[in-house]
Amino acid sequence: MPSLWNCVLSATLCLSLLWHVLAQQCSDSCKACGGPDNNTCLACKDGWTLHNSHCVDVDECDTTSSGCPSNTYCFNTEGSFECRGCDSACVSCMGSGAARCKKCASGYRMSGAKCVDIDECGENELVCPGLNEFCVNKEGSFYCECAKGFHRKDGVCKAIQTTAAHEKGLFDDIQDEEVEVLQQMFFGVILCALATLAAKGDMVFTSIFMGAVAAMAGYWFSDRGDRLLDSVLRGH
Repeated sequence: MPSLWNCVLSATLCLSLLWHVLAQQCSDSCKACGGPDNNTCLACKDGWTLHNSHCVDVDECDTTSSGCPSNTYCFNTEGSFECRGCDSACVSCMGSGAARCKKCASGYRMSGAKCVDIDECGENELVCPGLNEFCVNKEGSFYCECAKGFHRKDGVCKAIQTTAAHEKGLFDDIQDEEVEVLQQMFFGVILCALATLAAKGDMVFTSIFMGAVAAMAGYWFSDRGDRLLDSVLRGH
C-alpha cells in the first residue's frame, strides 16, 4: 500500500508540474491554455475574449467601457486602450488630427471636414485699433504688435525715447602738440599782419610788431627751457 500511495503522489506531482509548465508557455493573451500549441487557450487575460479556443483582442473603443475624459479620444491597443488628446483645433474629436474634430476650438472654423485656423488679421481690419500697432496672426489666435520705434506701455504703443548721441566738437580730440602748433600758426599770422603794417611806416604797429616778436621769442625760449630742464632732471 505505501508503494501505491507513493506512485499516486508522484503522478499527481508530475501532472501538477506539467500543468504549470504548460501554463508558463501559454501565449501572452492566454490566462490558461492546453492542447497541441500554446495558442489553444482555455481562458483569456483581461482585454481579450475567447473565440474558438483563441483569445481575441477586445476593442474597448467600440464600446462605452473606455470612459475617456473630454477633449480626448480612445485609441485601442493589444489587450487594452489609451486615451489620447485631441488636436489643438478641436474641442472634441473622434481621432487624431484636425480632420477628426467633432467641434472646432475657438479661433478655428470647419472647412470641409477639417478645422482650419481663422486669420483674424485678414478678415477684420480693426482687430488692432490702436495707433502705431499692427495685427499678427497665429494658430487659433492673434496678437497686436507695436510698430518699429514703439513699445507697449500701459496698453498703448508709445514712441521709444532715445538719448541723442554726443557730437564731438572740432577740437575735442586735439593733442597738446597740435595745440602748440596751432598757437604758433596763430602768432605767425598776427606777426605777418603787424609786419606788413610796420613796413608801411606806421610807428604804432611797428611798436606792436616788435613787442609781439619779443613776446613770441620769450614764450618760445621759456617753453624750450622748461623742456630742457625737465629732461635734465629726468636724466635723459
